[in-house]
Parts: sequence; structure tokens; C-alpha cells
Amino acid sequence: MQKWKNNKWVEFSSPVTLTFTLLALGATLLGMLTGGASTRLLFSVYKSPMASLFFWPRLFLHVLGHADLAHFAGNASLLLVLGPIVEKHYGGKRLISMMALTALITAVFQLLMLPHVATLGASGIVFMLILLSAASGGSSQKIPLTLILVAVIYLGKEIYGMVFLNDNISQLSHIVGGLCGIGLGLYYNKNLR
Repeated sequence: MQKWKNNKWVEFSSPVTLTFTLLALGATLLGMLTGGASTRLLFSVYKSPMASLFFWPRLFLHVLGHADLAHFAGNASLLLVLGPIVEKHYGGKRLISMMALTALITAVFQLLMLPHVATLGASGIVFMLILLSAASGGSSQKIPLTLILVAVIYLGKEIYGMVFLNDNISQLSHIVGGLCGIGLGLYYNKNLR
């Protein structure tokens, strides 16, 4: 770590965001190397017996798995743009707890609403970051207009996709992740002031 501190050109900023992104890349590459076996075992959430050894870790680890590098790249690009902003505003420890809570909530909703569909990927976290970023823009006890507009645009698009499209994209994870971002943003902004 000392090497990064003395580097004149590159700063290891946003360690939570970078570590999460590297873990997701590792999980994706491992999935590719194992022909999807590790992804099914650890990095997807789906209905299975609660007594299963891997049921509980999957509730959190599903956000690291991705179907392929293109799926990973789509999520990673937004993670790397939004994560540092949120991490700087709320702090690394708080961001870890927000990511873990969002992973758990999206997994539970997935199991309750679509129990026979396996879901994976960081898009729930990405949508949490999108709405959390918008919620961070306020400076009073009022709801920021940016949050309202971003919620209408992003969540409206996902609700439309959920109702009218059959595209193998988990709009449920996006919607639940976005709602987590709204709730966490309003909660922390109220308590940070």
C-alpha cells in the first residue's frame, strides 16, 4: 500500500469502489474459467433450500457475478463513475453497509417475486448509487428536485421494461436498488445535517 501513497501519477482513491469492482471482475473471470459453475454456486441468487451451505452467502455475493465481460463492463463503468462520488460524500464504511443492505434487499425481493429465476450482477448496486447520488444533492430538509427527476426517469424506464419488455434484464433488481438508494439517501442526508 505504501507504493500507492508514494506514486506521483496514480492515486488509489475510493478503495471501496475499486475493491468492489475488482472483486466483481474476479468473480466474472472465475465464472468464465469454470464454465459458469462458480457463478451458479456463489454469484447468483435463486430459490434453494435455506439449509444449503451457499444459500446465505449468495444473498450478498450475487452482486459480484456477471454473465460475461460485457455485462460486467456495463455495470463497472457506472460503478467507477458514481461510486467515488458516493464514497467521498458518505465514507467508505457507510458505502459498504449500503452496498450490503442493497444486495440483501434485492436478493430477498428476487426470491419472493421471481423465485424460479436466477439473478446476478451489480445493477441493483448501480441503481442504488444513481438514486443515492441524486439524493445527495440537497442542502436542506427538502427532497432535491434532482432526486425526483432521476427517480422518474430511471425507475419509470425500468417499470416500463418490466411491464412491456421480455429482455432477460432484471428490472426488479434495478427498481429495488433504486428504491434503496432513495431510502438510504433520504435517511443519511437527514441524519448528516
